Amino acid sequence: MLKRMIDLVGAACGLCAAAPLIAVAAVAIKLDSPGPVFYTQLRSGRHGQLFRVIKLRTMRVGTRPVVGAETRADDPRITRVGAFLRRTGLDELPQLICVLRGDMSLVGPRPLLAWENEQCDARQATRLHVRPGLTGLAQVNGRNRIDPADRLEWDARYVETMNLRLDLWIVLRTVTVVLGGRDAYHDPPLAPPHPRRRAARTPGTACAE
Repeated sequence: MLKRMIDLVGAACGLCAAAPLIAVAAVAIKLDSPGPVFYTQLRSGRHGQLFRVIKLRTMRVGTRPVVGAETRADDPRITRVGAFLRRTGLDELPQLICVLRGDMSLVGPRPLLAWENEQCDARQATRLHVRPGLTGLAQVNGRNRIDPADRLEWDARYVETMNLRLDLWIVLRTVTVVLGGRDAYHDPPLAPPHPRRRAARTPGTACAE
C-alpha cells in the first residue's frame, strides 16, 4: 500500500514536471517525421493482465518490428528525434500515466509482450507477481546492452529482494544511467556480472560472490 501511495505521488509530481518536456518532444516528433506523437502497444502487467503502454514515437510510421532482434544505434527505422529520445529515456515519460492508472509502478520489471512472458521459466515468471515499472534493476545494471535472459534474471532478483530502500536506490541510479544516455542500445553488447553469480551492489540485498 505504501509503495502504491509513493507511485501515485511520484507519478503525479513527475508528470507535472515532465509536461513541458513532453510538449517540446511532441513538436519535435511532428517536425521530424509524419505520423502520431504517441505509440501504444499491448503489454503484460501484473498477473499477466494486458494493458496499453504509452511511449513517445521513436520510429518511422509503417516500420515492422523484428521479433527477437535487439534495437541498435544504426537502426534505420529510428528517426533522428527518436534516437535522442531513446538515448535519454525521454520516450518513456508518458508511462507516468500508466503509473497513475495503476497498470505500472515507478520501479519494477519492464513490461513485456505476452509472448515474451510465455518464454520465461518458473523463476523468471515471478516478474508477473508485481506491477511492471518505469525502471528497474536491469535498467541500472546494463539496460539494453545486456542479453534479454540476463534482464529477466535481474527482474527475478528484484522481486525476491524488493523493498522501498532498493526502489529509492534504483530511482537515483536511473538519473545517472538512463537520463545520462548510457546503455541505450545493444551494440556493443555488455556482459556484466550475472545476477545469479554475483550480487548487484544495491542496498537491502545480500548474496555471496
